[in-house]
Amino acid sequence: MDILTLLPFIVLIGAMFLMTRSAKRKQQQAAQMRDQMQPGTGVRTIGGLYATVKEVNHDTVLLEAAPGVHLVFAKNAIGAVLDDEEYNRIVHGDGDDDLKADGPVVPDDASSLTTDSDAADAAGTGSSDDDAKIDLGKKAESDEAEPKDGKADGDAK
Repeated sequence: MDILTLLPFIVLIGAMFLMTRSAKRKQQQAAQMRDQMQPGTGVRTIGGLYATVKEVNHDTVLLEAAPGVHLVFAKNAIGAVLDDEEYNRIVHGDGDDDLKADGPVVPDDASSLTTDSDAADAAGTGSSDDDAKIDLGKKAESDEAEPKDGKADGDAK
């Protein structure tokens, strides 16, 4: 065989070797990162949950997502081990003084509403003059009495 016919195969095998080598290196780095977890370390799971490591076992990790909320995750579910500064910045907002707004903080409940109508509007139970029936494209029951073959009662032949 000629070397020119083997050249594409050699290039393909070389590319596959390089790709598997870099993937293996990434897997080793991830395993090393997971092995460095210690209780008290802040982590981010692959699902985006930020938590503090409470206990590290062989295949699992006990995480505290909030005070008193403990979750058991597989070690493979840990996406990143964060340093203390980054964890506190993300979770507690420490160090974001330049990003915080000086305006009033909007509560996530209706406790700041002043009147009963405001509370009713927030709950979606209040009625106003603007409430109108919305046509959802559904037919009334009298319209559905039409036969399925598309012919009306007077169309029979």
